[in-house]
Amino acid sequence: MKKYCIITISLLFIWFSLDMTGFSVGDIILVEAAWNSIDGVWWLIFLLFSILFIIKDKTGKYMLFLFVFLWSIIQFYSHWYYTLFGATEEKIFSYNNFFKETYHIIPSSKTILIPDFYHIILHILILATLFSLFLYIIDNKKQ
Repeated sequence: MKKYCIITISLLFIWFSLDMTGFSVGDIILVEAAWNSIDGVWWLIFLLFSILFIIKDKTGKYMLFLFVFLWSIIQFYSHWYYTLFGATEEKIFSYNNFFKETYHIIPSSKTILIPDFYHIILHILILATLFSLFLYIIDNKKQ
């Protein structure tokens, strides 16, 4: 079970690392570099807890789970809350303006907040990592 956690953590780490460097293919910008923002601090904390999980499984799994859980809550309230429950015109305009250069598989809208492709995949990977860590913790409790 730990192997699955390491796979999801690795995929999430690789994907999130694109946020540190920025990534584009031709004219398509997947994500712009955000190393100099809170994202850089978040990336370092994620790296630290991931290493702790691999080296010191007993405490690391709880700390990493708590971190990823908090991350999922922050992402929900930064993106999906507004998609699911609506946002003001000002919020939608601001969000669309901030992410206007990034690639969208679903075009941005003036009436609903729609995350870009990078964030959709990021959120899927965060949830997959959270779920795999949760199952790993539960499985270890049974043993």
